[in-house]
Amino acid sequence: MNVDETALPGIGLRHDFSTRTGRRIGVVSHHSGRRDLVVYDATDPDSCAESIALTAEEGDVLSELLGAPHIVEKLADLSRAFAGLVGEQITILPGSPYDGRRLGDTQARTRTSASIVAVVRDRQVLASPRPDFRFQAEDVVVVVGTPENTAAVGELLRSG
Repeated sequence: MNVDETALPGIGLRHDFSTRTGRRIGVVSHHSGRRDLVVYDATDPDSCAESIALTAEEGDVLSELLGAPHIVEKLADLSRAFAGLVGEQITILPGSPYDGRRLGDTQARTRTSASIVAVVRDRQVLASPRPDFRFQAEDVVVVVGTPENTAAVGELLRSG
């Protein structure tokens, strides 16, 4: 599914997509943290038919209602398909030897046999980060591997 991202100067970002039936739906993420759920006019996809302002809490609840069951189902499928693998979330703490350094500098895959598959920064998921990606304190690193391998990445990111 194609999601369009549009910068809205002075406001934030708009993400929207078309449903299978051709309706356009979107979310406007304001710099203030407010989210607006927008539904575009069925006859004019450039015209907004309905806009619903959501608080951060309401946005989280809606996200969980729409996404959580699907994500849990997918994770269950993955767990069955890849028995023995785990996913861990490791926070880059201030003072970590990798705060400000590139992912490639860790040599995590070579050193631990685990894979860094995503980084969450400021509630944004950065999937499949490249070796030149620079970590920042408070980044949450998503690692997949065996329990031992993912623990080794945690130790690596904490102490080098």
